[in-house]
Amino acid sequence: MISLTAGLARAEVLPAMGSGLAGLFVDGRPVLRAWSGVVADGPFALAMNLLAPFSNRISSEFSFSGTTHQLAPNLAGETFPIHGDAFQREWLVSAQDAASTTLTLGNGDFAPFRYDAQVTYRLTPTALQVRLRLTSRAAMTLPFGLGFHPWFPRDSDTKLLFHATGYWPEDSRHLPSATAPVSVPANLNFSDLAALPVDWINAGFAGWPGFARIAQGPEAVSVAVQSDLSTAILYSPSSAADFFCFEPASHPVDAHNLPGMPGLTLLASGETLTAEMTLDWT
Repeated sequence: MISLTAGLARAEVLPAMGSGLAGLFVDGRPVLRAWSGVVADGPFALAMNLLAPFSNRISSEFSFSGTTHQLAPNLAGETFPIHGDAFQREWLVSAQDAASTTLTLGNGDFAPFRYDAQVTYRLTPTALQVRLRLTSRAAMTLPFGLGFHPWFPRDSDTKLLFHATGYWPEDSRHLPSATAPVSVPANLNFSDLAALPVDWINAGFAGWPGFARIAQGPEAVSVAVQSDLSTAILYSPSSAADFFCFEPASHPVDAHNLPGMPGLTLLASGETLTAEMTLDWT
């Protein structure tokens, strides 16, 4: 584990577990839900995962440029491939100092997606900055995507604010039930600070301008989420859970099978895609 410190802030990075975060704390209080500490609990027990070469689910196959690509599920209990493979692989440390580290993945291979990736974490006393870069090594041009998957604490004090122009409701398979975003219903409108839904929520929001505010009670750290990505995925199983996820992503769920492949970027071999996210607790 790599520990970064800056002032009262501390971040913990796990190269062996997808270069995800084990924790992010300010003066001992969590900004993100802390890792369980048990490797057998899997990567979704971490505080944050990196998503490449795509975010969320693809419904088993997609067609592009006259070729149909079959993708295999990559997690036990999941019907469809989810979140690519970067979060499941070991990354190598290429640079490190007290408050920053850069890690690389040179063997990303979720067929047909082949790629290299690099992430830099930079901690300051008031923020964590994350920059993720992917370079295609596939033999053909393909639609790539990126995302960040932070797990935030949730309790009765937690509230969320963000804007969106529409959303993709999900079906029973956790795939979009509409081919284009629909109007956001009142119970999922977070234009003002509001509590999360009591029951299950797992939906992608379109037209996110790249800013969200998460207000917490005294047990956790309130934070602003800023990103250059334009889709936000909101997930929480219920109010009984001690976490929720607000995930900046380049594209909605199953974008590879939506009209126009919204948010995906076509990369030829050697071309690069980048994404940034900042968690700011000022």
